[in-house]
Amino acid sequence: MFPRNPFTKALFDARRSLAVWAIAITAVGSMYAAFWPSIQTPQMQDALAAYPKGLLEAFNYDDLTSAAGYLASSVYGLLVPLLVAVFTITAGTRAIAGDEEAGTLDLVLAHPVGRTRLALHRFAALLLGVAVVTGLLCLAMIALSGPAQFDGVTAGEFGAITVQLLLFGGFFGALAFAVGAATGRKGLTLGLSAAVAVLAYLANSVIPQVEGLSWARNLSPFHWYLGGEPLVNGVQISGALLLLGTMAALVAAGTWAFTRRDVTV
Repeated sequence: MFPRNPFTKALFDARRSLAVWAIAITAVGSMYAAFWPSIQTPQMQDALAAYPKGLLEAFNYDDLTSAAGYLASSVYGLLVPLLVAVFTITAGTRAIAGDEEAGTLDLVLAHPVGRTRLALHRFAALLLGVAVVTGLLCLAMIALSGPAQFDGVTAGEFGAITVQLLLFGGFFGALAFAVGAATGRKGLTLGLSAAVAVLAYLANSVIPQVEGLSWARNLSPFHWYLGGEPLVNGVQISGALLLLGTMAALVAAGTWAFTRRDVTV
């Protein structure tokens, strides 16, 4: 039977995939973080110094001389945010477009639940899922602080970058949610959201290396997330507000479009 609360139903339906994503992202982040002691060796530092500066910047490896710099680059600067983006884009696509293409959305809407409520509750469940994933990663990093010698990085600083990562994931989840809610097309939603994610990464790391295009970085959600070094300087208010504001606007636009179109049966 369809429950009265679409929020708890969405969480229940996603429980297995959420557990897998949370464990996988935490495991990947922890694995890369645990490499920090070996990065400090003179041999590794000499090897890294031999790499072209542009190549290191393209992979967000700007500072590998401190624990905070290494974590911000190798863990929070590349693989983890990409995995979080994939997770949230997948979840955002599934929120509306997944059910619609599967032919089950009309059955859901036949129950006494309005479209606006359904959409907002499903996005809220997505956002809670991102909080679980990023929170578990944060706890793992704090637990590794002693054994992996993350000198100078406090629990508060891990909390700050976790907030930024949560909003970053929420942005891409909201993008996929909005496109899926507006179109009902799963393939289009995945393709467009993935394209935006790739373009956003390039705008933050590769495109600014071209003379005269450094301004592109300011348009990238990756820069809103990592700019200002939250793992060193705490939550970056401007970046956090940009992520939060665009996320809210996307959810509002997607919900509005969903309430005003015919649902594919």
